[in-house]
Amino acid sequence: MNREEKSATIQEIAAQIEGSEAIFAVDYRGISVPQAAELRSKLREADASFRIVKNRLTKLAADKAGEERLAELLRGPTALAFVRGDTAAAAKAISTFNKEHEVLGYKGGFMGETSLDEDGFKSIARLPTREVLIGQFAGVVASPLTGLVRGLGSMIQGLALQLGQIAEKGLVTEEAPDPSTAGPVAEEAPDSSADEPKAEAETPAEDETSSDETSETDNEEEG
Repeated sequence: MNREEKSATIQEIAAQIEGSEAIFAVDYRGISVPQAAELRSKLREADASFRIVKNRLTKLAADKAGEERLAELLRGPTALAFVRGDTAAAAKAISTFNKEHEVLGYKGGFMGETSLDEDGFKSIARLPTREVLIGQFAGVVASPLTGLVRGLGSMIQGLALQLGQIAEKGLVTEEAPDPSTAGPVAEEAPDSSADEPKAEAETPAEDETSSDETSETDNEEEG
């Protein structure tokens, strides 16, 4: 590899480091070419790539990208998984592949600002994938909405049923009532206010009678 090729490789690895959400370093000794191709295919589904690197060039690329944590992982045969997409899916792909073939040794890695030892890597691999989490979240969000729609539907259905029952009883109609079918009209109660003036009118008559009787009595006494 000449100087230009080395420079291009350093630039390429630095770009992969900068564009990754997570990076996993593994010891690849014992992996075959077909097995490496199988792992690359599985990682590609998680928007990740698998690359066997030269430690010296990768250290230079890590320095260029400002990622100091990677240098301590570059000892012995090293392959790097650069994860741009679903970190849990990529960790799961590596873990599942290693259970089947037992050819990879986890060396370390990091996800964002978090460094991942082997236990941390296994914990990430046990997490649901991003698609599963999105599906679960969508189900949680949709459940209250579904309940609300069902509740409103029941309320509307119940209201329509009640209106139908009221209409059957003849309590709701647009037609005026037929006078011929109406019952007898109740007699109006006498207006008590009409009698009050009469009582007031009779009062003077009683006063006049009393005056006449008083006059006759006075005349008899005088006679």
